[in-house]
Amino acid sequence: MNTQLLHDNYSINEKGHFAVRGHDTVELAEKYGTPLYVIDEDKVREMCRTYKNAVKKHFDDADILYASKALSFKGMYEIAKEEGMCVDAVSVGEIYTAISAGFPAERIYFHGNNKMYEDIEFAIKNGVGCFVADNCEELDFIDEISKKYGKTQNVLLRITPGIDPHTHAKIATGNVDSKFGEAIETGQALDFVKHALSKANVNLLGIHCHVGSQSFDPQPFIDACEIMTKFAAEIKEKCSYKIKVLDLGGGFGVRYLPTEENLDIEWMICEIAKTVKKTVADNGISMPKIMFEPGRSLVAAAGVTLYTVGHIKTIPGYKNYIPVNGGMSDNPRYALYESPYYCLIANKANEEMNFHADVVGSCCESGDIIQPDVDIQKAQYGDILAVCVTGAYNYSMSSNYNRFLKPALVLVSKDGVRVGVKRETLEDLTRNDV
Repeated sequence: MNTQLLHDNYSINEKGHFAVRGHDTVELAEKYGTPLYVIDEDKVREMCRTYKNAVKKHFDDADILYASKALSFKGMYEIAKEEGMCVDAVSVGEIYTAISAGFPAERIYFHGNNKMYEDIEFAIKNGVGCFVADNCEELDFIDEISKKYGKTQNVLLRITPGIDPHTHAKIATGNVDSKFGEAIETGQALDFVKHALSKANVNLLGIHCHVGSQSFDPQPFIDACEIMTKFAAEIKEKCSYKIKVLDLGGGFGVRYLPTEENLDIEWMICEIAKTVKKTVADNGISMPKIMFEPGRSLVAAAGVTLYTVGHIKTIPGYKNYIPVNGGMSDNPRYALYESPYYCLIANKANEEMNFHADVVGSCCESGDIIQPDVDIQKAQYGDILAVCVTGAYNYSMSSNYNRFLKPALVLVSKDGVRVGVKRETLEDLTRNDV
């Protein structure tokens, strides 16, 4: 039996139980209840340092932004602050959570394709360091509100490079036909730059792109580097402006299944760095500060979700179903993207995985599936089922659909266990009802 189980923070202990960072998941389930999000704090910190060390090695000036949408709660921003990260946020809620955790507002980058006037005002009033502007009207609002508060606001411009990253269509964001940013191909991106430079209360730092998610191949980033540096040269020629920052976004892949490989992050950064340096030189521009936003790959492998198995259903000649006391209300990613996950019975982790079944949730939806067609240990009522690599886009996408309670979240480390988010109560469900 492979005791690493996808990632080096997963193991099987002497009881035959699945463990995260040495903590027995069966014991965690007994103490904190299920469903339960388990986040390995040491793994998150390790990934932060891996990225920071890689960019420090291969670039003279670079920074890593944690993408809040992957996993946003106060404890995550405390970790990001201690690890010297910047963060990007896509809503007032994420900004508020970060600031509430003591994260420095000047290290927050405000993303989003549709920032409303009041969102922009909230961010400027609270000292958010930089906007990633999506369109000209947003720039007008930023300029107007900044003037109102006697400020000059730093801005990056979201540019669409027109790249197909070969990821799932719903997580590809770099194509010309996208709700995000202004396209180079149509000429709108250059007009966007000119509009930003015309604003007295906007300080244009540079340009940003994001080509998609879950990529194990540096080629989409290499393509983006070539297109974006060529565009930077066009900006220099036609606008007499030298960009200071090039943000290449995120999209680094994570191993979800045994058939996948772990991404060599330093190799990926190294390959991108070679292209950046070459294309900057080829296009006759100054080397900008380089930024990356690897949200998913910082936290995904740190996470495991624990459930209690319910009433097994067998349809002779058709299928077995293993239902759990959660589902699309705490992990909607299979329903949205048909996302792959590795599942096991945590209290039988050293037994053969020879039972074929669909792992399904408790929501009143036929599409409430955690993972179909898995080979797993023979399950029975009351077993603890673990779903691996759930640190990204599980807690952050959870809901109260069917009035299910949102799970608790605990942080585990070599130093112990602490609660990061309390389990919701029935009273919480009706707290805002009138």
